Amino acid sequence: MQFLKILFWCLLTCVGALFTFANWTTVRIALWGNLVAEVNLPLLLLITFLIGLLPMLLFHQAARWRLRGKLANAERTIATLREALTPPPPPVLEPDGPVVAAPTPAPLLPGATL
Repeated sequence: MQFLKILFWCLLTCVGALFTFANWTTVRIALWGNLVAEVNLPLLLLITFLIGLLPMLLFHQAARWRLRGKLANAERTIATLREALTPPPPPVLEPDGPVVAAPTPAPLLPGATL
């Protein structure tokens, strides 16, 4: 999968480079007043792409941040509900009389079988 990602980005870079070399022309942009800007076409396209991308990228990051907060809040709520719904452990009953240990078996002699 990593190979396909690298291949995709290499192809995209090659297509961008070919587009840049084929369209390296100067474009005149009339600004306010009598100002005229002469910009290369690939640079102009890159700037317009970034102007369109940045607001949507900021909106996407804000939405992810808001959803992460909601998810963390929901996880905290689930954790508190699980704590509230788990039954308490059963009480440990102490014997009334003295505690007698179980007899330990005698060790086997070397070479003895059961």
